[in-house]
Amino acid sequence: MKPFVIQQYGKSELAMFYFPKAETKKGALSNLKSWIKGNKELNAALRSCGMAPKAHSFTPKEVALIADFLGSPKGYL
Repeated sequence: MKPFVIQQYGKSELAMFYFPKAETKKGALSNLKSWIKGNKELNAALRSCGMAPKAHSFTPKEVALIADFLGSPKGYL
């Protein structure tokens, strides 16, 4: 396994790390959004750090929060 790097990722790019078997990037992003909305603590943490819902990417801070709450994507430490 390789370490998961905390950096800025496009939302679809990060979603594909979490859902590599999704048929489309859109489907993977929809799944990731559902996970985030379903986790009230993560959702609140992302809002408090100023996440812009319509942004096309996650900042390194947002990626770190997602990884803290959801764990690293499969195949990563």
